[in-house]
Amino acid sequence: MIWHKLLSPQRFGQYTIPLEQTRSAFEQDFDRIIFSHPFRRLQDKTQVHPLPEHDFVHTRLTHSLEVSSVGRSLGRRVGEVIIERHADLKNNYTSHDFGTIVASASLAHDLGNPPFGHSGEEGLSDFFKHHEGQQYKPFFSELEWADLTSFEGNAQGFRILNKSQYQGLRLTAATMGAFTKYPCPSSFSGRDKSRKSQKKFGFFQTEQNLFEETANQLGLLKQNEQAWCRHPLAFLVESADDICYNIIDLEDGCRLGLISLEETIQLLANILGKDFNPEKAARIKSTDEKIGVLRAMAIGKLINDVVDVFLQHEEDILNGKFDQALTDLGSYKNQLKQIIDISIEKIYRARHVVEIESAGFAVLPGLLSEFTKAAEQAIKNNQAKKYTNLMRLLPPETLHVIQSNPENTYLHFREVIDFVSGMTDRHALALYRKIKGFQL
Repeated sequence: MIWHKLLSPQRFGQYTIPLEQTRSAFEQDFDRIIFSHPFRRLQDKTQVHPLPEHDFVHTRLTHSLEVSSVGRSLGRRVGEVIIERHADLKNNYTSHDFGTIVASASLAHDLGNPPFGHSGEEGLSDFFKHHEGQQYKPFFSELEWADLTSFEGNAQGFRILNKSQYQGLRLTAATMGAFTKYPCPSSFSGRDKSRKSQKKFGFFQTEQNLFEETANQLGLLKQNEQAWCRHPLAFLVESADDICYNIIDLEDGCRLGLISLEETIQLLANILGKDFNPEKAARIKSTDEKIGVLRAMAIGKLINDVVDVFLQHEEDILNGKFDQALTDLGSYKNQLKQIIDISIEKIYRARHVVEIESAGFAVLPGLLSEFTKAAEQAIKNNQAKKYTNLMRLLPPETLHVIQSNPENTYLHFREVIDFVSGMTDRHALALYRKIKGFQL
């Protein structure tokens, strides 16, 4: 792969690149994402602790902003060296371009996540795997059914960024490439899960042609007929997310009393090594400030480490020979694993997390059940008044797509899933209670 193509500022459907003196195309990407409706909804979507009441507990919105900040640092640091290594880039790009591409893709990385976190993803999939959604299987192709039974937030994010109702986004090919950590569909022959880029999938059948066009624009290498190599900057987006959720989830767990202050300090000190000064830390009286200082220092260490790993493997990344998480090869992989193990035991399995996340397994399949019937009502006029009323609750643009494509059942279901998965936690819970008659 070639950096000149990988940094393409071309937008989908745009064949000339307008020049703007004040903002680069990549800075426009960042601004478009941060002002978008899907991004705004992240303020009330679960990160780890559903429906948080604590002032300092992260939502998907604050998590995404922090991942973007770390991503910008990673991109700029890498960009400085890449531009020195590839002198032909100097006249057209700066390290800020690298930083902004990674920051923009990082900002958008959770746009496709449904209410109730990972249990929400599983709840949407379970509707088709284990609930009444099974009855619809004969209406879909094998590939379409694979999409429906394996809801994937990354693929949903790619869909959102390319939906006509959000046409104002129309991000550059470079940002879309960096965003797509899993450049393959839900089902294809020869999937190799030892390759990090194939552990999940990055687009649904409805967007496959869009991704292929983006991949061609960027010059992404093909691993086989249906899977591509990652855009190199996607590795940095993944690392920014890995760094933040490991360190920040630990911080939230400490603030909520799930992990002791002493244990939290020790886990962060393990990353800081000789730079950890226990006497200096002890002089900081505020617990929030103490954790904040240690967290910032640990993130700085991890950023430096990821940059070193990326630059060491740049050639293999460009040749498609490298396909691992950068943090898995870094100097702090053992320390991060220790944090992950303790977080699983004490944070992700905490009673309040499990209790409220369990709602996702009831609420989201319940909403899908009702609104898929409402979508049918949008095509046929022989169902109960209840579903006529529910049909009116669907967004106008969703109804328009459904009614304009009466024979495309897969598209109907994708539109309904867009509606349900796009809700905030509180909206989904409130709507479920109302249509089930639990709350007026």
